[in-house]
Amino acid sequence: MPQASPLTQLETAGPLLVWVVVLAFVFVECAFLVGLFLPGDSLLVTAGIVLAANSSAPAAWALAVVATLVAILGNQVGYRIGRRASGRVLTRSGGRVLTRRNVERASALMQRHGFWAVVAARWIPWVRTLAPMLAGAAAMDARRYTLASAIGAIAWVPTLVLLGFYGAGFLDRVPWLLPTVITVFTVLVVLGTVVGLVRYRQELRRPVETDPVGVPTLPGHDYL
Repeated sequence: MPQASPLTQLETAGPLLVWVVVLAFVFVECAFLVGLFLPGDSLLVTAGIVLAANSSAPAAWALAVVATLVAILGNQVGYRIGRRASGRVLTRSGGRVLTRRNVERASALMQRHGFWAVVAARWIPWVRTLAPMLAGAAAMDARRYTLASAIGAIAWVPTLVLLGFYGAGFLDRVPWLLPTVITVFTVLVVLGTVVGLVRYRQELRRPVETDPVGVPTLPGHDYL
């Protein structure tokens, strides 16, 4: 039986690799603090572009649906972590991302808007990771939180994946343009991930501030 060529194997593995990377990144970004440093938006758009070169529209829609569910699941993990935070959010002295200013800004957003802050947080990279933990630490009603998280995920993941997929259709009209864009976006995502992980390690090496940021007081109806 003839063996498949390396090019054929790469074309077969490409879409599967996209699925694995996207689902892993989306889950981590929505669940854990390391997600503060990952290029989630860029990755979703890049995934759509790559799938446009290797797959059909149903495959892109399927990834969008599954990644949306993973985003909701990741936020549930972040919420549970927040519930165990004992009413405080630790920040890093001299940090660049996990700073008192950033956490206080996210906390103020949650305090003013509650439910809708969780929805909108999907579109604000660093708030996207902090919002679930702040909602959990503030004891936001679990059902309202889950609904807000789901609405935000449905508005966020499919929009970016399908933007990349259908936008690539216009690029494909010029033979050399789509492969070039795929290469550039992939390199940017890889570099962004490497830089993000390095920054995350640097952030964790900084001392924890002795005065933690308090959790937000949510609007009354968010505690129902």
